[in-house]
Amino acid sequence: MAKNTDIALRSQVIYSVYVRNHTPEGTFRAVIPDLDRIRALGTDIVWLLPIHPIGEKGKKGSLGCPYANRDYGAVNPEYGSLGDFRALVDAIHAHGMKCIIDVVYNHTSPDAVYVAEHPEFFYRKPNGSFGNKTADWTDVIDLDYSCAALWDAQIRHLCYWAGIVDGFRCDVASLVPAEFWRKAREAVEKVHPGCLWLAESVHRSFVAFNRRQGITVATDNELYTAFDMEYEYDIRETFDKYIAGRQPLSAWMDMLNFQETMYPENYVKLRCMENHDMPRIAALVPEERARRNFTALLYFLKGTVLLYGGQEYSCNRLPSLFDKDVFPRTGKDITPLLQKLNAVRRAHLSAGDWFTAEADDANDIAVCLRDDGKKKKLGVFSLKGRSAEVNVPVSDGDYVNFITGEAVTVQGGRMRCTGEPVIIAE
Repeated sequence: MAKNTDIALRSQVIYSVYVRNHTPEGTFRAVIPDLDRIRALGTDIVWLLPIHPIGEKGKKGSLGCPYANRDYGAVNPEYGSLGDFRALVDAIHAHGMKCIIDVVYNHTSPDAVYVAEHPEFFYRKPNGSFGNKTADWTDVIDLDYSCAALWDAQIRHLCYWAGIVDGFRCDVASLVPAEFWRKAREAVEKVHPGCLWLAESVHRSFVAFNRRQGITVATDNELYTAFDMEYEYDIRETFDKYIAGRQPLSAWMDMLNFQETMYPENYVKLRCMENHDMPRIAALVPEERARRNFTALLYFLKGTVLLYGGQEYSCNRLPSLFDKDVFPRTGKDITPLLQKLNAVRRAHLSAGDWFTAEADDANDIAVCLRDDGKKKKLGVFSLKGRSAEVNVPVSDGDYVNFITGEAVTVQGGRMRCTGEPVIIAE
């Protein structure tokens, strides 16, 4: 982990805002009236998807993708002015939250400012044209970090924005040299001590694909030398296979246990059930009781919780990145559940806990334990909403389910799971 990473991040909540689709107006200032509600969810950090101007050349959809950045030094005029952006950041701070912004450093739009001013910053295909090293992303072209001047330019931009915001979510960070991120962090630290760094690390299959093409991809461990938090994409494919019925629950639980020993002891993973690139959890798990268990498990896992805008309204459709597509607020509002789970986590779970997980594969029940050496905290999550008796690694006795306040009895090392999530402490 980065030398100054604070494991208290494991107890925090990030709320992801796509400015274009967060409100009908789609502007920085239109987000401000919603900050009371966002804060009330338990949010500590607001993550804004890319705020910069979007390229026109090769754009996707009617408005283009925010990850096709045209100018690192400006804000998207569709969202408002730089003053409007500063007003939003000030309002986020006034609500007791931090603000991080998306930075897209692997690529730019084909008509980016850099193309005209610094064509030497870009990767060239064998025929000499701009393009991509890996996937065929038709609306972007890759940067070339073998160019030392690119490093200096990119770090200057980071230092500028670090004078306004509190940190960065770094898009496909694995495809940018880890050494660059380390150097960038050192420079930014002088401008904004304690600046937060979140890496979008990548799926294992994507690492394998790129390595077969001779493309260098930073591992999660390499990225941890520069970043405070990383995506859990290292195990996401196992989660996806479980959801699809192709692997048992125990396979996913085993991968969670693997993370406990694979990474530095103070590792921080970003825990999410959905994000702007992944299907909504309400689409993957349409049954409400089952989804309550997934949501409770999300808060019990060791790591920073991510809520993607609309998740609190049980939205089941992923909004378009490329068009105006405001998420609806008409679905089941699970704000009370999120608030309760956040309160339970802050009151009973320690950032320094060790985590272990087991699975009752026959009933799809996850049995998870967090232990700080003084107190054991047990979480039992029925991911299909089924009732069953399960073995639990706590002493016999009577307990209280912190989520519902209901009594829970453990006898003979077993407890009755009613199909609702349970969190107790020994």
